[in-house]
Amino acid sequence: MTTDAAIIATQAPCENCPIRYRAVCAHCESEELGELEDMKFYRRYEAGQNVVWAADRMDFVASVVSGMAGLTQQLEDGRTQMVGLLLPSDFLGRPGRDVAAYTVTATSDLLLCCFRRKPFEKLLRERPRVAGRLLEMTLDELDAARDWLLLLGRKSAREKIASLLVILARREAALLRRRPEGRIVVSLPLTREAMADYLGLTLETVSRQMSTLKRAGVIELDGKRRVIVPSFGALVIESGDDSDGGPLS
Repeated sequence: MTTDAAIIATQAPCENCPIRYRAVCAHCESEELGELEDMKFYRRYEAGQNVVWAADRMDFVASVVSGMAGLTQQLEDGRTQMVGLLLPSDFLGRPGRDVAAYTVTATSDLLLCCFRRKPFEKLLRERPRVAGRLLEMTLDELDAARDWLLLLGRKSAREKIASLLVILARREAALLRRRPEGRIVVSLPLTREAMADYLGLTLETVSRQMSTLKRAGVIELDGKRRVIVPSFGALVIESGDDSDGGPLS
C-alpha cells in the first residue's frame, strides 16, 4: 500500500513533458501517446515521504518526472541499505509483478507520472515500441548496477563522491539533450545523510570529502542542494573514470 500522496488531476500533456525523450514513452508515436494519456495520473510526494513499502502491492507503474527517490532494503535486525536511486525519466515498478521489491522513499520533492498497471501491461503486449523502450531502460539499469558494484567495492571515498556528482551531471545534461562539459551546475537532491547511506560511507566522511573537493577547486558549493562544477572534465578525473564513463586502467 502506498503512502498518501497528493494526486494531481492535470499536468502538461505528454508532448510537452520534460522527460518526453528519455522516459518509457521516448519512442511513442501520437497514437501510443494518446493511449498513455488515457491511463496516466500524477502523484506528488514530499521529501522523506514513502512511495511504497517493500512487499506491498502496487497498482501502478510510473516514470519520475522531477525529483529523486531512493530504493532501500532492510535486514531482519533493522539495518537498511540504499540500493538504488530513481532520477528523472527512470521507471518505477515492474510490469507483471504487483508487489514492490524495495521500499521507495522520496529523497526530495518528487513528481511521478503514474500508469494504471493492468492497462499498461496490455499496452506493452500490443505496442512493441513501448516494450522495446522499456527493455532498453532495463538493460541500462543493469549496466548502472554493475558500475555501482565497482564504485562500492573499489573506489576511494573521494572517488565515490565525485562519481555520484558525475552521474547526476550526466543525467541532467541528458534531459537537456546535450553533453556535459565545461562549467555546469548540478542539483543535489540528497541530504549528506542520504549520500552517506547510498555510498556506504559515514556522514563525517561525506562532509570531509566534499570539503576536500571544494578546497581543490573541483567543486563549488551553492547552498546544500546545488554544486557548481567549474570543469566537468576535472570532476570525471576525480571520479576515477575516463571521459566515456569507464574506469581508468
